[in-house]
Amino acid sequence: MEIELSFRVAVLSGLALATAGFCYGQTAGESDTLTLEGIAVVVNDEPISYFDVRQRARMLMMTLGAEPTQEVLQQLAGTAREQLIEERLQLQAAKERELEISDEDIARSVEDIAQQAGVDRRTLYEQFVAAGISPLTLEDQIRADIGWRRIMQGLYGSRIRISGNQIEDRIERLKQSYQETVYQLAEIFLFAPDAESRLQAEAASSSIVQQLREGAPFRVAAERFSSAPTASTGGEMGWVSLEDLDAQLADAVRAAEGPGILEPITTEDGIYILALRGKREPSEQTSTVELNQFVATNGRIETLEAGIDRLDGCDSMERIAERSDGLISVSLGESNLADLSATTQGMIGQMGPGDASDPFEIRDGWSAIVLCEREEGIENLPSRDQIENQLFGRELGMISDRELRDARREATILLR
Repeated sequence: MEIELSFRVAVLSGLALATAGFCYGQTAGESDTLTLEGIAVVVNDEPISYFDVRQRARMLMMTLGAEPTQEVLQQLAGTAREQLIEERLQLQAAKERELEISDEDIARSVEDIAQQAGVDRRTLYEQFVAAGISPLTLEDQIRADIGWRRIMQGLYGSRIRISGNQIEDRIERLKQSYQETVYQLAEIFLFAPDAESRLQAEAASSSIVQQLREGAPFRVAAERFSSAPTASTGGEMGWVSLEDLDAQLADAVRAAEGPGILEPITTEDGIYILALRGKREPSEQTSTVELNQFVATNGRIETLEAGIDRLDGCDSMERIAERSDGLISVSLGESNLADLSATTQGMIGQMGPGDASDPFEIRDGWSAIVLCEREEGIENLPSRDQIENQLFGRELGMISDRELRDARREATILLR
């Protein structure tokens, strides 16, 4: 299975809107003269300049549609630096494995980003230049993303196996959610494992929350900023119960007065920004059943019982009927259990798929109901393929995060 993951790739769907109202250019307080740039950080002997950090912070501002002020630039500088450190590690990993990322690969990705922004590639680059951002800033990020994605797919894509039990467990968990109070959430996680990075993340989170409340697209912000596995899907967590969340997150969701962007939540590993989309109270499950019927038209119960004895699921009914004199198979289709008569509900209440009811007499002979399939609360459930893809993507995303954090721990990183 090949899943297209995007590890914080630049999906700038709100770019045209963000740049339409104003031009970034220089932020207030920046000098009009060109100054010699210093080194902000060294990653395994490779430098990242203050210019690089400022360029990335500008691109983050463009993503959010933030007013281009020196204050916002400073708030996002820490996040920009952390992203550049991770991308430098990704590029170093690609170089070590001699992965070649062609100009055509970069161009295709830029075209995709431009289409999502509703412009062509040339216009996208013009918007970057008008905002005081070198297009190389975007291309460098794309190059790191492609290289890391190929490494992760190559190392782990074929090793991840999603079992039928995992899918069934997920389906049962989704069904159970219909009997609980659940919340529709999306998340942005700013990884900040130490005191210094936490201060930077807190500053960035305040700016991000402000821009989100002013209308910046949450999906774009999550894809750009979040370190959570959900980043590749725009931060969407789906419907979750409070028991699914860490205590601090659960407390914040419980205390929320209604839908909206919650205040940043500081945890041991970093800062969370949650968007509460909605709340759903427990609801009565809808049971859906698919039924077939055996009918012994010759009036002999023995004919019906012989057919039941040879029954091997609903798929076998037509074959059995064709080989039996006086026995027919009738499809009753799919129905909500609540819409069936009380007699039928009682008859199939304890039956499992492939089971037949006790014979009962009808006007034209003898009959038995066969339960083909039963589903509980299925109206909004994703398909098995969708669940498998979700589980695969989540597992590969968690592996990617772990590998990147291990690479960071093993690297020599010098902050200037």
